[in-house]
Amino acid sequence: MADGGGLYKVAAEREKDESFKNFIWNSETQQFLGRTGSSWLKIGVFYVIFYIFLAGFFAVMMAVFYQTLDTNTLPKYTPGGGGSLLRNPAMGFRPLPRQENVESTLIWYKNDNEEDIKHWVESLNEFIKPYEGVSKEISGQHITLCTEDDPPGPNEVCRFDDTWLEDKCQKNEQWGYSRQSPCILLKLNKMIQWVPDVYQSLDELPENMPQSLKDHIEERTISEGGKMPKMIWVSCEGENPADKEYIGPIKYSPWRGFPAYFFPYMNVPGYLSPIVAVQFDHPMANVLINVECRAWAKNIVHDRQNRLGLVHFELLKD
Repeated sequence: MADGGGLYKVAAEREKDESFKNFIWNSETQQFLGRTGSSWLKIGVFYVIFYIFLAGFFAVMMAVFYQTLDTNTLPKYTPGGGGSLLRNPAMGFRPLPRQENVESTLIWYKNDNEEDIKHWVESLNEFIKPYEGVSKEISGQHITLCTEDDPPGPNEVCRFDDTWLEDKCQKNEQWGYSRQSPCILLKLNKMIQWVPDVYQSLDELPENMPQSLKDHIEERTISEGGKMPKMIWVSCEGENPADKEYIGPIKYSPWRGFPAYFFPYMNVPGYLSPIVAVQFDHPMANVLINVECRAWAKNIVHDRQNRLGLVHFELLKD
């Protein structure tokens, strides 16, 4: 009985093998994978034609869709116009950490090592390129030198030149990274139609504004004959008492904030966001320093969790 059962299993396995071989290639019917050559040709032609028509239909629909877009007009829902949930600007900084640490906010370098500072210097060089040698005409749009008394007109944008940045915060100074005075560049994210509600008197300054910034605003107001400049003010300081002790002197250029005449952003070609260069003069070496920079205006909310109205990064100089 045992031998008979074994023979039966062997015969069944042989039959399966023969069936599989016949499925792959049946010499009697001249079929490959269950189809003859003419059948494979017909189904191949069908799918080629089908996918050609499918790709053509998709291309036509995309072409029709792009015809409805106009990059010269504003979208229906704009952050600054109140039609969007995004009503508060965020602030960004450069240079950013290396790609392998894309989620990090740590700026860590050795100021006496050219190879180590290369990433930070090249990142800032790349960021500043659009601001170099700004011409008076871009894409038919006029770039004008703005002031509070002479803001940009319709279809005009304010000029911002990289040469306005001072001291070590310049390309030929390697942004201070080889001079123990690293520079960080700050800018506000673009928000269409967002208009800053700036402070217009010293009495309006909030209590939690750093005293050093209040003193600076008071000095500027006095120098302007009692008229407070219309600015989105910027402050940078250590987050904790130890950070404030180790951070050292801080310089800002070209201004300690963003002039209000650069806003609102209206999607006009040639627009460049204003920049604030923050130079940290001789921060303590071999110490991790937590830095927080804030933008100040009446309609700017500070939210650490969502990073609104402020930016956080760490500075570590070896």
